Amino acid sequence: MASKRKKLGEILVDWGDVKSSDVDEALKYAGEHDQRIGEALVALEFCDDEQVIKALATQFGLEYIDLDHHAVDRAVLDQIPAKLIEDYNVLPLAEDGSRLKVIITDPLDLETLDLLRFRLNREIVPTLAPLSKVRRFIDKFVNPEGDVLSQTMASIDQEAPGEGEDGGLAEAKSDPDAPIIKLVNLLISEAVHGRASDIHIEPMADRVRARYRIDGVCHVRDDIPKNMQSAVITRLKITAGMDISEKRIPQDGRIKLRLSGKQVDFRVSCLPAYHGESIVLRILRPESASVGIRALGFEEDDYAVFQKIIQRPNGIFLVTGPTGSGKTTTLYSALQELNRPDKKIITAEDPVEYNFAGMNQCQVREEIGLNFSKILRAMLRQAPNIILVGEIRDQEVGDVAIQAALTGHLVFSTLHTNDAPSAITRLIDMGIKPFLVASAVQAIMAQRLIRVICAGCKIEDPNPDTRALKLLGFTEAELEGKTIWKGAGCKRCGGSGYRGRIGIFEMVQMDNQLRELAFTRAPATKLRAAARAAGMSTLLEDGKRKVLAGRTTPEDLLRVTQSEGVVAE
Repeated sequence: MASKRKKLGEILVDWGDVKSSDVDEALKYAGEHDQRIGEALVALEFCDDEQVIKALATQFGLEYIDLDHHAVDRAVLDQIPAKLIEDYNVLPLAEDGSRLKVIITDPLDLETLDLLRFRLNREIVPTLAPLSKVRRFIDKFVNPEGDVLSQTMASIDQEAPGEGEDGGLAEAKSDPDAPIIKLVNLLISEAVHGRASDIHIEPMADRVRARYRIDGVCHVRDDIPKNMQSAVITRLKITAGMDISEKRIPQDGRIKLRLSGKQVDFRVSCLPAYHGESIVLRILRPESASVGIRALGFEEDDYAVFQKIIQRPNGIFLVTGPTGSGKTTTLYSALQELNRPDKKIITAEDPVEYNFAGMNQCQVREEIGLNFSKILRAMLRQAPNIILVGEIRDQEVGDVAIQAALTGHLVFSTLHTNDAPSAITRLIDMGIKPFLVASAVQAIMAQRLIRVICAGCKIEDPNPDTRALKLLGFTEAELEGKTIWKGAGCKRCGGSGYRGRIGIFEMVQMDNQLRELAFTRAPATKLRAAARAAGMSTLLEDGKRKVLAGRTTPEDLLRVTQSEGVVAE
């Protein structure tokens, strides 16, 4: 009788890579998000994809290939067409007569193996490697975009007409194999594969600067020659469905592309500037908006409070912070948790960035008068249980949101304030009556995003920055017996030492004292003092816990907290 195959979670627990409790939580998360256990463990950051693939190799009796220390013969690489390699994330490794050893990333992807057998008419021997390493190898050796990108720019620079001539514009509109179109496609593809959240195309006096924002920090790519500016911007505007003849006013558009077998959406903004139109492409990844509450970075106490708040039947829950601080991701994660057949959820968003099954999502369209206020009023006639308002921008929207909360609806929304307690004064300053704010608001959470130390090159920092530690307010008692960590820099993180981001949070639950202070229009300083007395942990304190837990560095926490003025407590 064949022995029973060991489960993936059991293998990882036996190896000491995860705990049994981590596996239980990942199983729950996987069921809620229609994922496999390995995907859930990586999404929750209990282990990395390399550990999962090694365990899968053991589970299925396959060979694990470490691409960092394994050479691939170019002659063997040519055995599979580049398009198949690119589309299906496979790599030919070695030949043995009629057999071809191939690296795959999923042992259960039998469809791809059958396709390879049919297309190549050979016996396929599968081996395993992590998707991240396979993609990195493909980008470097099969489709080395960085080199092609530079070569493409150089070739166009030599051939393109000068600025003001229309040859480049015509090219941008017509031939799909034209160098300008190839250049734009390469810029977009490289940014997506490099985990960028935004692509910035910024005309300067003598050049066009291209930058990618990765983990919240902008990185400069090669400059685009000035004589290519009109053609590149025209191509992007055409692809985004914008009016290419209009260069005086801002425009918005969207792009949908299929890259590496996945649908990727882009929100495009065009803004007239002194040296030409500046374009920003926001890369929208649906998986980033549905990572689950556990993956956001909550400490246990804040997680318990968050779970308690979102289960309430009515009231307003506000998330505050600057643009790009992850407010939308947090709210979507909460809605995903609550998205069940017995709940009706309606959202009003500007714009709708991600589409989720089971939710009624409404797009704000100011040009036809369909604003937040009008959508909110219509929502209440739809008998929802839960409402998401993208942002409370003015008194009218705030009044309707509060009325919804007071009439038995759970309302989620965002606000732009520096900390949680000042959201109360911000609502009152908008003109919303203090007694309504005191009655309707259940909780407020401020958040920022900090970078996570790369798991692939995480090392002990023998000489931590004493200035950063001092500015952050660390005491000798807090640091005693603790280790400060950093990233040494590796291929996986592009040499930055960081990979991915998590949140730091500041949670305020409204109690009788805070409601009384709100009713009497108390200043933000008094509200903050009362919240601290009630047990609120500040953004800085939450960040310090993550430094001591080895999840981020003092330097990155200082970058976030100093820029927001939250160091001085």
